[in-house]
Amino acid sequence: MDAMRESWTDERLDDLRSEVNRRFDEVGQRFDGIERRIETGFGKCEVELHGVNDRLDAMQHTMVHGFAAMTVAMMTGYAATIGLVITQL
Repeated sequence: MDAMRESWTDERLDDLRSEVNRRFDEVGQRFDGIERRIETGFGKCEVELHGVNDRLDAMQHTMVHGFAAMTVAMMTGYAATIGLVITQL
């Protein structure tokens, strides 16, 4: 094993600084790639959520129309029943 140096020369410190900067640049590039993939994933989720929202809106529209149709059918049925009872009296 090499013995540790007691002092660092300016040249050695410059080498260390260069190496540290190079490694941080590599880490930055990796994070940029990860960030792009995350943004792409969120974009896909957003598109799918819009699709789900559209389907829920369509289902709500159908339910409101069905409720209105059932209400009208019940009211018409009651009117016919009441009319039948009145005519039989």
